[in-house]
Amino acid sequence: MSQVKIIFHVDLNAFYASCAIIKEPFLKKEVFVVGGRTGSNSGVVSTASYKARALGIRSGMSIVEAQRIFPKLLIVPTNFPLYQKYSNLFFNFLKKYTKIILKGSIDEAYMDMTEISKEIHPLKLAKEIQQGLLKEYGLPVSIGIGPTLFLAKMASDMKKPLGITVLRKRDVSKVLYPLPIGKIFGIGIKTRELLNEIGIFTVNDFIAPNNKTKILEVMTSNSYHSFLDDIYGRSSDFVDPTLYDVPKSISNEETLVYPIQGYELVYDHLKELSKTTVDRLKNEDLVARTVSIKLRTSDFKTITRSRSLLEPIEDHDLILQIANDLLIENYNNEPLRLVGIGLSQLILKKDLKNEITLFNYDKFDDREINLDKLIKKINEEYEKEVITFGVKED
Repeated sequence: MSQVKIIFHVDLNAFYASCAIIKEPFLKKEVFVVGGRTGSNSGVVSTASYKARALGIRSGMSIVEAQRIFPKLLIVPTNFPLYQKYSNLFFNFLKKYTKIILKGSIDEAYMDMTEISKEIHPLKLAKEIQQGLLKEYGLPVSIGIGPTLFLAKMASDMKKPLGITVLRKRDVSKVLYPLPIGKIFGIGIKTRELLNEIGIFTVNDFIAPNNKTKILEVMTSNSYHSFLDDIYGRSSDFVDPTLYDVPKSISNEETLVYPIQGYELVYDHLKELSKTTVDRLKNEDLVARTVSIKLRTSDFKTITRSRSLLEPIEDHDLILQIANDLLIENYNNEPLRLVGIGLSQLILKKDLKNEITLFNYDKFDDREINLDKLIKKINEEYEKEVITFGVKED
């Protein structure tokens, strides 16, 4: 039997709100949300603090609706540079324990802790990571431990904030089967509604063989079997650090056979180059905070100019407008042999949201997974602090 994996899913709790509290500690005692639009009370809630959540305020809710629930609600503007700073600190901290880390989003990581767990109990490691991040940076995390990425993710969601949960394959029937189907990671609101309409309300309903035919009327066969593999603990246990690698920049340039001269002609080339560049940005689900242009004259003098924005963008017209502004400011009508445009400070679009998209992993063949050999002493040594299929109460 192949080696059992021990996967940690480390999830920063209410990340944007936590960063806001780090910057402005008084917010810890306040009911607040992060989001809206700068200078107004419009827009939507990006992240709700736990005090706001207790009142029924949720991510995706309009600011107006949130204020109806709690008129004294404080609205904190988004601060992406701050989030990136603490995200970097978070991932660098985790690298102390293993290099096999998959960045699921700006605020979550999957860690293959199999090797180090042979020497140190997984729960001891989890507690050390949790306490270290809170003490050093003020970042609260919940940690799920399981034999697959999916089960580790499901475990981390069971207790927030500051939870530690172990979810073994043998515990799935007791822990997951009674859950509403919408609690399964990857089942979105629309899919949940479609399933509810045909009488599928719980995980137990979903896995019942007699419900398969009607489920396949609202879901593809691949999706159906993929969710079954996830639920039964047959999905991927492979932590691929390169899976979501983000390129540092995207650029496109053209070396010209003959020099071109004149603003309009140069702009036409820039416009064409920008289309290809922005298409790639969108295809990779990225947004950019910096736009740059590159010009090379006939005497091989190279000019590179850039402009950074407070908030990342993906809109072609806006990107072209910024590139055009740079062209107007820096082009002196010289003959050019090269024209280029670049986008940098790239961020995955999903990192700008509080929601996390399900990872797309190739499914492995079914195999028996038994965590007992690697964490058999967990219950004995930590049973008062952690329920192996439940949650740690702080």
